[in-house]
Amino acid sequence: MKMGKVRGTVVATRKDPSLEGTKLLVVVGLTPELEPDGGYVIAVDAVGAGADDVVLYASGSSARQTDITKDRPVDAVIMAIVDSFEIHGKTQRLT
Repeated sequence: MKMGKVRGTVVATRKDPSLEGTKLLVVVGLTPELEPDGGYVIAVDAVGAGADDVVLYASGSSARQTDITKDRPVDAVIMAIVDSFEIHGKTQRLT
């Protein structure tokens, strides 16, 4: 799992039929300090994330483990919206 921030959407009117009904979002990877790490992915949204949400996402074969992405041609999935996290005893609240 990695942490990222939703930065946009992808609209694709022509796509594999198994992707019909999925929402595709642009996710920028984040460091623990919530700074962009230089990478991004296009991820299927499994939890109703929106613009500027900090999310947890999985990529690779793990991305096909949610109910929404099972047996679909997906390489990244958003599976959680982050409310807070703790590192070295310091809690970062996002909501």
